[in-house]
Parts: sequence; structure tokens; C-alpha cells
Amino acid sequence: MFCYQCQETLKNKGCTKRGVCGKTATVANYQDFLIWISKGLSEIAVKSGKEDKEVIDRVILNLFTTITNANFDDAQIKNRIIDTIELMNSLREEKTYSDAGAWSSVDFSEIDKKIASHEVSILREENEDLRSLKELITYGLKGMAAYARHAKVLGYEDQEVNKFILRTMADLLEEKSLDELIALTLKTGEMGYKAMATLDGANTKTYGNPEISEVNIGARKNPGILVSGHDLKDFEMLLEQAKDSGVDIYTHSEMLPANYYPKFKKYENFVGNYGNAWWKQREEFESFNGPILMTTNCIVPPKDSYKDKLFTTGAAGYPGCTYIEEDKDGHKDFSKIIELAKSCEPPVEIEKGKIVGGFAHSQVMELADKVIEAVKNGDITKFVVMAGCDGRMTDRNYYEDFAKELPKSTVILTAGCAKYRYNKLNLGDINGIPRVLDAGQCNDSYSLIQIALALVDAFGVESVNDLPIAYNIAWYEQKAVIVLLALLSLGVKNIHLGPSLPAFLSKNVVDVLVENFGIAGITSVEEDMKILKIK
Repeated sequence: MFCYQCQETLKNKGCTKRGVCGKTATVANYQDFLIWISKGLSEIAVKSGKEDKEVIDRVILNLFTTITNANFDDAQIKNRIIDTIELMNSLREEKTYSDAGAWSSVDFSEIDKKIASHEVSILREENEDLRSLKELITYGLKGMAAYARHAKVLGYEDQEVNKFILRTMADLLEEKSLDELIALTLKTGEMGYKAMATLDGANTKTYGNPEISEVNIGARKNPGILVSGHDLKDFEMLLEQAKDSGVDIYTHSEMLPANYYPKFKKYENFVGNYGNAWWKQREEFESFNGPILMTTNCIVPPKDSYKDKLFTTGAAGYPGCTYIEEDKDGHKDFSKIIELAKSCEPPVEIEKGKIVGGFAHSQVMELADKVIEAVKNGDITKFVVMAGCDGRMTDRNYYEDFAKELPKSTVILTAGCAKYRYNKLNLGDINGIPRVLDAGQCNDSYSLIQIALALVDAFGVESVNDLPIAYNIAWYEQKAVIVLLALLSLGVKNIHLGPSLPAFLSKNVVDVLVENFGIAGITSVEEDMKILKIK
């Protein structure tokens, strides 16, 4: 195997025997093959003019399935390979295709030979710079596919985004120059921004605009179900099915922002958030006692003590854990989880208190006059965007230290699980405005962009680069990649990215990003304060 798509990849070079995430070489290789034939399916659809719903849904699901920490189940991935090849065979016409588009065998002895030849691995592209850009685009597409799928299950989609995903997957099978790939990278960011906008509209039209909310982080005495991942539709179905069961529902990690949506607040058994970022789940899932529903990625290989209580659905999967299928109408039956919860002990309380969130763009716009006044009179001197992902590496303590050292006249804008490094610190407020404004999930970085664009208008400057905003972003996986590309497509410059720059960026590609966008890694808290002009 060879995989370097996440921030924790071995020695920041690549995992070659087993993923740091926990995936086996078998899973990694079948994921590579799934992406390769998904490009072939896209090529067939584009060349035959059959870019229809079935193809789009299949490619988007395949991309989502291969995001870091989403699916560790080789049997599930093999089934998706079979489904993809069968769809390819039903669409293929008498045309010239690449090897991926021409592949027709569902014989896994032949597939294994193809994998062993390294023709489908990341390293098949020998030119390091071309490989770097192709993988950057592919990882951007994975993040975009995740957001597109979340919107789709709520009944919203952007056909321009869908077609871009298919056509770009097909394009990646062709010979491209560095300049062509650089242009395609920025176009990927542009389409990623549209996908984020579509999901924002889907979430707010379905569940209402997020509101400033105090979220309970303690535990009650009833048995509970813990929901992690990102999918709000799954969360809604579970809430509805469990509402009269006597079972409490808690969010975990990236599901925390569900607490901010008005529609979910009507459920009396929705009681708050339990725990922290995804990487602490082995301890927190154990102490929770009840069953856990993983709606998307962010799975850590589970302990035996709770493995039989871990359920997966959608793009997520883990061998030995129960998978919840959806029916032809998209409905999922969560009765097994609810009945199991009734037989479990209540969660062990691991902390008490409340945290505040819900500062999506609509809510911040209501505070606009107050924010603008605070900037003009000097009470707020800087906004610091600290969105992104959290992770296990000890050097991520940097972000907590950075937040603690920020001057009291600064406001942190955040989204994603990176917030768990500082959202429980007592950082206070500025004229009633909390110093940590949590917009929500990683996809809600769209809100942070909207806030910045509104400030551009309010202060009459030319671009976001003229605002008192600094960017110190943590990344982990491919949804963070598409957020970064979206920012670059909008011309945002001088982003600091850590705790390490992606291993998949070659030196020459990094040089291009530095020269054109001022991308930089992190150093020390003290030095980065100076570089970002935070006083």
C-alpha cells in the first residue's frame, strides 16, 4: 500500500504497511482500486453522454467511502467495486477508453493482480509534481463529494458541481501539464465553494438557521445513544424514532453543531454533547456505556469493550460492526440501536457545564452592527480564523497554546473539530461578543467566508486580504482540503496551515502555493503571532 492523504501519515511521508488511521493494506489497496474504476466510470459517462443520477450517486458515494477514517470494511468496499464495474459494463459503448474505462472484470483474482502491478496506486504517476497536483485535486473531490452527498440526502444538489466531479475524475485519467493541473486545482476550489453553499442552503432550509445556543456537556441518568460523524439527516431520523423511548440522544465531535439548529430543539430527549474531538472516542465511547451511531467518517478502530455497540451507516463502515442500510426511499430503521440502548447503563459523566456555539453567518449578521462598532473603536483588533480539524499528534497542543496567548482584543472564528482545542477555555467576551465564535461543522467554513465577505462590504475594502483577519488553520483529512482550495479560489492569502504541510504536496507545488498565495506552515506560537501581525 501507499497512502499519504491525511495529516498523520507516517513520518509525513506515507503509510506503506498499515495506515496510521488503522486501515489495513488490503483496505487501502481496494480503496485505490475503487477510486481508479470510479474515474473509469466517469470517463464512460462523459464520453457516452450518460452523466445521469445513477452514475453521479455512485461516484460521489465511492469518493466519500475512501475519505480518511470513513470505511475500514474490505467486504463493503469490494461490494462497491462490484457495483461500480457492473454499472460501467451497462454503460460502455464502442469507444476508446483508458485502462480504467476499459476494465470490465469483477473477478477479484484479476483485480488483485491489477493492484499488485501498482497500476492503480498513487505512485503510478512517476512525475512527483504531476502526482502531487493530481492527488490534491482527487482529495479535493473527496471532500466535495462528502458535502454534495449530505446536501443530496436532504433533497438539494447542484448539477454543475455533480458534472464537475464526473468530468474532473475523467480528466485525471488524461495526460495534463502542470499549468493545466494548477488551473484545475483552483477550479476544484471554486466548485467546492459552490458545494458548501448548496449544503448550507440544504441545512438551513431544512432545519432553520443555527442560533446562539448553550449546549449541555454533562450527562443525565437515562440510557443514551451517542451520534458522531456529520450527517444531519441520519440524526433527524434517529431523534424522531427515539423520541418516546426513554432514551437520551447526545452528539459527539462534529455532530456538536446539531445542537444549534432550531428544528432539533423540539426533541426533549436531545440533551447535549458528550465528549470531545473524534480522536478521543476510544475512551469516551467506552465511558458512554450506550450504543454509538457513526454517520460518516471519523471512526477510530474500536475497543472490544464497545465494538458490539458501534453502528455505522452511509459511507462509514467497520468490520464486525452492524451496518444500517437505507431503503429505496432513503429511510433508515434505527430500532436495533434504540432497543440496545434501553438495556445499557446511563453514560458516565466526564465533565459538567455548558459551551456556547451557533455563530453561523445568519446569526453573526444579526450582530454585525455590534461587531463593526467594536472594530471601529478598537475593542476588536483582529479576527483569527482557527477552523479545521483536530487530531492525535502532540504538536496540536500548539493550537490550544495559541488561543490562550491571543490578545484579549482578538476574536476566534472557528468551524470543524479543531475548536475542541479551545472551545472549553474561559476566554471571555468583548462587549458581549464571545471570543470564540463557533460556526459549526467543517463544511460550515462557508459561514466564515460569508462573514468575511460581509466585513469587506461593511468596511469598504477591496478584498478579504485587506481585513484585520489572520488565518491559522489546522487540517487532518480531505474535507479540510476542499475548504482550503475554496479559500484559495477566492483569493485568500497568507494562510498558515498545520501542524504540518501535507505530505502529498511536492516541493515545487509548495513553492507555487507560497509564491501565489503566501501559504506557510506553523512555527512557534510566539513567532507566528509576529508573522500574522497579532498584537
